[in-house]
Amino acid sequence: MAVFLRDSLVTRQLLRLVLLHTVWEMGSAQVRYSVPEESKHGTFVGRLAQDLGLEVVELVSRMFRMVSSGRRDYFEVNLQSGVLFVNSRLDREELCGQSPLCAIDLEVIVDKPLRIFHVEVEIQDINDNAPVFSVNEDNFIIAESRPPDSRFPLEGAYDADIGTNSLLTYKLSPSEHFTLDVQRKNDQSQSLVLVLKKALDREEIPEHRLLLTASDGGKPELTGSVQLVITVMDANDNAPVFDKSVYEVSLYENAPNGTLVMKLNATDLDEGINKDVFYSFNNRMSTKIKDIFSLDINTGEIRVKGNMDFESQNTYEIQVEAVDKGHSPLVGHSKVLVEVLDVNDNIPELAVTFLSLQVPEDAPPGTVVALISVSDRDSGRNGKVTCSIPPDLPFRLVSTFKNYHSLVLAEAVDRERVSEYKIVVTARDEGAPSLSASSSILVAISDVNDNAPAFPQPVYTVFVKENNPPGAHLLTVSASDPDLENALTVYSVVERSVGEQPLSSYISVHSESGHIYALQPLDYEELQVLQFQVSARDAGLPSLCGNVTVQLFVLDANDNAPAVSPAGSVRGSPGPELVPLSAGAGHVVGKIRAVDADSGYNAWLRYEVQEPGAAGPFRVGVYSGEISTRRALEEADGPSQRLVILVKDHGEPSLSATATVSLSLVESPQAVKWDSRPRGGSEGPLVDMNVSLMIAICSVSGLFVLVIVVYVGLRCHPGPEVMCGPGKATVVCASEVGSWSYSQRQSRNLCVGEGTAKNDLMVFSPNFPNSAENGEHEKLQEAQVSLICVCLERCNLVRQG
Repeated sequence: MAVFLRDSLVTRQLLRLVLLHTVWEMGSAQVRYSVPEESKHGTFVGRLAQDLGLEVVELVSRMFRMVSSGRRDYFEVNLQSGVLFVNSRLDREELCGQSPLCAIDLEVIVDKPLRIFHVEVEIQDINDNAPVFSVNEDNFIIAESRPPDSRFPLEGAYDADIGTNSLLTYKLSPSEHFTLDVQRKNDQSQSLVLVLKKALDREEIPEHRLLLTASDGGKPELTGSVQLVITVMDANDNAPVFDKSVYEVSLYENAPNGTLVMKLNATDLDEGINKDVFYSFNNRMSTKIKDIFSLDINTGEIRVKGNMDFESQNTYEIQVEAVDKGHSPLVGHSKVLVEVLDVNDNIPELAVTFLSLQVPEDAPPGTVVALISVSDRDSGRNGKVTCSIPPDLPFRLVSTFKNYHSLVLAEAVDRERVSEYKIVVTARDEGAPSLSASSSILVAISDVNDNAPAFPQPVYTVFVKENNPPGAHLLTVSASDPDLENALTVYSVVERSVGEQPLSSYISVHSESGHIYALQPLDYEELQVLQFQVSARDAGLPSLCGNVTVQLFVLDANDNAPAVSPAGSVRGSPGPELVPLSAGAGHVVGKIRAVDADSGYNAWLRYEVQEPGAAGPFRVGVYSGEISTRRALEEADGPSQRLVILVKDHGEPSLSATATVSLSLVESPQAVKWDSRPRGGSEGPLVDMNVSLMIAICSVSGLFVLVIVVYVGLRCHPGPEVMCGPGKATVVCASEVGSWSYSQRQSRNLCVGEGTAKNDLMVFSPNFPNSAENGEHEKLQEAQVSLICVCLERCNLVRQG
């Protein structure tokens, strides 16, 4: 039952709205109920779900749970109705003793979203304890000589209830000799005194029996009684008298044994033995007090002999007596009130409730990890507790309600950097000196897929020789993923087109190992560089991926033999070459045209006569392919010659082709003039070139190649498919890596033929004076042949002198 104020429905609804508006940032709120003690199991307490603003149908799905503050489960919630009810017997006196406020704190937690509510259930006192006297019968000895108005202190009754239920009233059975005087010192202490209102006569009535009844303020009231037995004796005229009727003293708890509480002082006006006094505790005083304090019967010193605990009892009332030594001893009475002062002798207590065993590394700041409750049995500043955790941690403590704290995430965490945190929670009171207690909380960080696979390098470079077998292993790529559960990596090729074929027709990658294989033989003449990307994808949801670039360079192999121009005249027209008999030494007869589809040294061609003995007066340029006369022709050389020219490349092993040239010796000089310029559409335009030779050393795949860079200032003649431009053009011949240095400069004529694109252009130019006109011209040319250019651009070449 909600107790915001139950007088009217309107007031209760207004207070409920005010309570809901006090919900703070973390979704925490407070609801207060009350229930009488001794309520039976199942007793209705309140409509908890409704008062917290929760839907009853969502209690199970939102994982509704309730945590009590260290005590057993006195309450339960019906998840079908949202009602809070009593689960086990409630005894207010057992739970809270004499404390004026008795409440049980509950923590209500729901998820989706996470909210925390604080519920306080007050246990209301009922009048279930009757007043109790320490004894059933109390005996007094009173001399008949005692004058009227003599006062005799009585021990009052004790009621375990609180408030009105513990307010006691006393009633004495009717008597003409005695009356009862009740003096209230404060709300917690009152003195009972039996007053003699008429002189006693032992001879008339030697013993008086009275009934003292105590009634509490409960409804209905409960009562307790004690029988007072008064024996009348003939004794001294004067009883000992204390200098104070009530002594008050303060002591710190845990005072060591032997500590002096106070010294009593009583005097007797009689003489002789009747004046001597000894001290004692009232025989009606509880055994518990006698176990804590001792009294010297001769000196009246009261000392500590047991443990005083402020948390158990903070005041003691000691009834003391002073008895003279007369034949009929008289007794004087007094009371000592001992106030126990608190010292900081209790360390704080911590209780931790985890909301989750693991915290995801992508959890947002403000996520509640655990609930922490602290308590201290001391009072005042000694019982005021502060809670803290070490600095430099991604967590913080948030005070939620009274001594409750939430451990929340203060900043983002990264499992790959720190996988778990050991948090020491320290509770420290404000006593002097302060006491503290600590508890270790191990917070594990769970993995989420927040890291993509990463390769150790941005580009992989591999060199593969052409004509490799299908399925050949090219290289292995490997990516790493620092995630824990999502680190399983799958490799794949990023598909694209290579020419008219898909990339997957050339290479494949093993999905688990990252091995890359060639699916077909690679042909340098078709493909020199293959650049593609490999993707590594992890197993997370959603998955993340990383890419790396692979550059595959195909290395040339000597797999193409030289190709000679189609059969026919080396001049380009059918029939044998006509050579005038008047030709002198060095006369150019014709030229063999051949090209090699390979590149580099594999495409560098050499020309020679297959049978040198059958060459007669003719020779062929080793690198130019020009057929010229070795000497002046004679009639004895015959009317015709047939030469078989062997064309070889410089590959390992070398490949070759042959060309057969027919020569006819004629006398008409007009018919045999050799025109070294190109004719018709099958040969390219003549280009005047200023050749600037630069010799460089270029390192390709670990091999040093002598390279000459040609600086060409060229003037282009009109012709089909020829790009022309003003000024001097620069032809840069280079491998993919290398460095260059200048050598020399010379002007030459170069004829470049038309044809399909070719990777490597090799131009061989003789280095000889322009004025050479005799047979030594060819010898010098062959001796001083130089490598002009190795250029990564394919073209068909027609070599001219």
